[in-house]
Amino acid sequence: MLKVRVIPTLLWKNLGLVKGVGFDSWRLIGTLMPAVKVYNTRDVDELVLLDIAATRDERDPDFEAIEEIAAECTVPLTAGGGVNSLSCIQSLLRSGADKVVLNSATYDSPQLVSEAAARFGSQCVVASLDFRKLPNGGYECVSHSGTQPRNVDPVTWAQELEALGAGEILLTSIERDGTMSGYDLELTRSVAEQVSIPLIASGGAGSYQHLAEAIEEGGASAVAAASMFHFTEQTPNDAKHFMRARGIPVRDMSVSE
Repeated sequence: MLKVRVIPTLLWKNLGLVKGVGFDSWRLIGTLMPAVKVYNTRDVDELVLLDIAATRDERDPDFEAIEEIAAECTVPLTAGGGVNSLSCIQSLLRSGADKVVLNSATYDSPQLVSEAAARFGSQCVVASLDFRKLPNGGYECVSHSGTQPRNVDPVTWAQELEALGAGEILLTSIERDGTMSGYDLELTRSVAEQVSIPLIASGGAGSYQHLAEAIEEGGASAVAAASMFHFTEQTPNDAKHFMRARGIPVRDMSVSE
């Protein structure tokens, strides 16, 4: 089994660090650079940085800001938000991002995933899939920061993204986002069983137990979290100690691996 990654998620809007619940009620909780510097010291495996306003505002990411952040970030940086072209992906990589998140653009331009994988390598392409549970118990994909239902089943779409060349899937529950009530293990497991690329569970983490469950019961390869690291005293390092004690393989950043 590959070593499990613990990944803090940083959501930003106009250079401010924000967090909401259910992709809504965003509130400012700080600024980006100090948060990046703190996570540099907290044994994280990588950071995910998402500009939540770029797609809504129909603009490119702030490449200059990302370049400044990447220069200070000592762990791998995955960046996204507003990514809709190869030139945008290239600019993010040149700005210092190690990987790029594609989400809303993949539904209308799925060839962007395959073109990006062919040009930059699948390892650079993270396909982000936001989903909502339906009243009938099923699930559907939703794009544009949770505002546009796509009438696509998440498992089917995850398989398609893998076939197009995505290197990994970032799977986020909209309802559980920011609630710290735990991941949607049912859908996480369903996707994990149908794709062979790494799956990052996201949306709902509130405790070390939740992180472990995403791996043990959900079949995820990595866990992403925001609120539990922003609003509690829980840390990525202690999360790794907790998972290691349960026999889950995690990286030890204090030694060379």
